[in-house]
Amino acid sequence: QVQLVESGGGLVQAGGSLRLSCAASGSTFSMGWYRQAPGKQRELVATISRGGSTNYGDSVKGRFTISRDNAKNTVYLQMNSLQPEDTAVYYCKAITLSSSSWGQGTQVTVSS
Repeated sequence: QVQLVESGGGLVQAGGSLRLSCAASGSTFSMGWYRQAPGKQRELVATISRGGSTNYGDSVKGRFTISRDNAKNTVYLQMNSLQPEDTAVYYCKAITLSSSSWGQGTQVTVSS
């Protein structure tokens, strides 16, 4: 099972940008970001396969971009035009051929 280390969360004003990073301890097949706001279920933000195929949640399409560096086993989430409703704990997930792993989460807070 790979270990994941997330970074890049923080506080930003509405309309601003943040970039999240998630480094895996080994090679992965698929990586992605999910988020969970207080009182809500965890939801998909974006996923990316090792080959670069991407999938986005409807609420972030056109504003967020996921990318990865396979040489560094790292996935990135560029978040632009952030809104207060984007406030949540963002979790990285990695899938290998035999298991899946979650990161510890990083807080993103968007002030209005």
